[in-house]
Amino acid sequence: MSAAVGYCPNGNNAWLVFNMVPGAYNDVTLIEFLEDLHTHIGKDKLTLIWDGLPSHRSKTMREWINKQRNWLVVERLPAYGHDLNPVELIWGNLKSRELANLCPDTIDEASKFATNGLDRIGSDAELSFAFLRHCGLKL
Repeated sequence: MSAAVGYCPNGNNAWLVFNMVPGAYNDVTLIEFLEDLHTHIGKDKLTLIWDGLPSHRSKTMREWINKQRNWLVVERLPAYGHDLNPVELIWGNLKSRELANLCPDTIDEASKFATNGLDRIGSDAELSFAFLRHCGLKL
């Protein structure tokens, strides 16, 4: 799963965009996710706060990011800075609600529960703002 929680600079709205791919994300699938995110936000500029996942730092990703400077700014979280990342709170919320004690028979069943939970979180702008405040980040 990959997710981005976004906040409008004037503080009037928040949103969540997520995607799931089979297997693990890599730089190619993350670039596809970011291109979808760019489509979602339209002509707005985006500041992306990222952790140190190796695919976030690959040569392919760095080259792609350099070509996106007209709409994308990337800020890196410090090492061990997961407590500054609102998306980590999304995963925690999802795991404590929809995925708590879940024993699915198939990956598709788990995916359905995860999608429902992410839809719940994404439809609650106040919850997304709470994640931002909890991390101590400001718009």
